[in-house]
Amino acid sequence: MVLDARLAPLVADPSRAAVLTDFDGTLAPIVSDPSTAHPLPGVTEVLAALARRFRSVAVVSGRPVSYLLDRLGPLEGVHVAGLYGLERADGTGPVVVEPAAAEWRNVVADVLGRLRSSLPAEADVEEKGLTLTVHWRRAPSLEGVVRAGVDAEAVASGLAVHDGRMSVELRPPLPVDKGSVTEELVGECSSACFLGDDVGDLPAFAALDRRAKDGVHTLKVAVVDAESAPEVAAAADLVVEGPRGALALLTDLLEASLGSP
Repeated sequence: MVLDARLAPLVADPSRAAVLTDFDGTLAPIVSDPSTAHPLPGVTEVLAALARRFRSVAVVSGRPVSYLLDRLGPLEGVHVAGLYGLERADGTGPVVVEPAAAEWRNVVADVLGRLRSSLPAEADVEEKGLTLTVHWRRAPSLEGVVRAGVDAEAVASGLAVHDGRMSVELRPPLPVDKGSVTEELVGECSSACFLGDDVGDLPAFAALDRRAKDGVHTLKVAVVDAESAPEVAAAADLVVEGPRGALALLTDLLEASLGSP
């Protein structure tokens, strides 16, 4: 195996390196029904093996932690951050909820009910507990209707709007996102990478940029396909093709680290 030179600092000292990754579109292919998404075969094994070698290994996702643990299974040593950091757990649980976010649970539930009643049935309103996401992947023509409905609810409820892949999300207006999670998980590491595919991953890339100014070696990996927002690749140091490309990169990291002390 010829290791990409940009990965070399990560494997030079795995005990001081962080490997962080998104889930949907990065470890799991994008599917028309979000509830059916699953990681590629081999993902869980690679994550578990990376956790035995690297200081910090984490999946940082917009999905609830319960969903991620169900799809990935128990992963000793892998940190799981769900709902952009509003929920956290190690690879075996239990789930810890951001206290300030818990205060918004009833608000989110009320908005969820209203959107399910008011939007066309072809718009998928995904319940996530502390957040909700409305998808128009199965009916692209509904984007304008969905955005108008979500924007109106944001004004009425105080929830914050965040764009995603053919979707829009409402979250509590808190200073918690993939960037704040990345800052925390990188901690005192001397090198770190983040793999992501969507605009929701850009705060994680920005966090790595901030840590780079502190002397941390950072690598921002865009996992792209024909649908990807161009700004994700533009912000990255390295671009790979879809979840298979992401899995190949993680596998390369693992194999190279086995030769490190």
